[in-house]
Amino acid sequence: MKQIILIVLFSVFLLGCKDTKTSDGKFHIVTTTSMITDLVKNIGGDKVSVEGLMGAGVDPHLYKASEGDVSKLSNADMILYSGLHLEGKLVEVFEKMQRQKISTVAVSDALDKEDLISSTLFASNYDPHIWFNVANWEKITVFVAEQLSAAQPENAAYFKANADTYLEKLKALETELRAEIETLPQDKRRLVTAHDAFNYFGKAYGFDVVGLQGISTATEAGVQDVQKTAAYIIDHKVKAVFIESSVPKRTVEALQAAVNSKKHDVTIGGTLFSDALGNPGTPEGTYIGMFKYNVHTIVSALK
Repeated sequence: MKQIILIVLFSVFLLGCKDTKTSDGKFHIVTTTSMITDLVKNIGGDKVSVEGLMGAGVDPHLYKASEGDVSKLSNADMILYSGLHLEGKLVEVFEKMQRQKISTVAVSDALDKEDLISSTLFASNYDPHIWFNVANWEKITVFVAEQLSAAQPENAAYFKANADTYLEKLKALETELRAEIETLPQDKRRLVTAHDAFNYFGKAYGFDVVGLQGISTATEAGVQDVQKTAAYIIDHKVKAVFIESSVPKRTVEALQAAVNSKKHDVTIGGTLFSDALGNPGTPEGTYIGMFKYNVHTIVSALK
């Protein structure tokens, strides 16, 4: 009887120690934002398995890791996150993963300081919304391919080929975006949104950008913010303002009401994707589709 009990206990112990990484034998990558998830899937292809923590409509500024998330991260071969304190509430978790010797990489490390927009209002002193300049995303594509190749040298040629294909798509995207933006007169390129996520976009594509909230959605817009932004809209005869998929729309609706109360008509021009992509399986569920959708929405509303 004792022998049977010992065998059972030993079996339970073995099951408890079983490696919980993916059973398909692929290199397992956990990503944070949906933009990074999409990028890694394009580069890694069928040589990796990719698990994203944040889905459509999720705000990375406020995201907290659940027990399940910590388990996923602990069982990853590599973790790729945005960095620059975008995922501010996960910093301690990333540090814990590094202590566990899990390769934990910020994709923002691909960029030089000259590529970044300074901000005294954010913890990293840089605006973290780096994906809204396609040129930045091209550099990050090359960087991620290098990281995967270093981890899996046997698949380096495969990763490089996928990255090269994706870079061609990004170059085509840039050409298409600029052509559509050129149809909008310069004096109408004024983008007013829920929070300050579009500064890289504005700098790259010639828009004056105003965010009702700060760079992080952890800060709430106050009455003074609403009044100041309303005055900007009226002074510059802005036709439309935009809500964002990952930010509650109430502040933008309050802004619209403040502007309309002063006898200036401003519409809500649509919903933009800022800190997250759209639903999987839709065009907006990819980085390229999201960017096309955003630019078309902005240009159409401001014309």
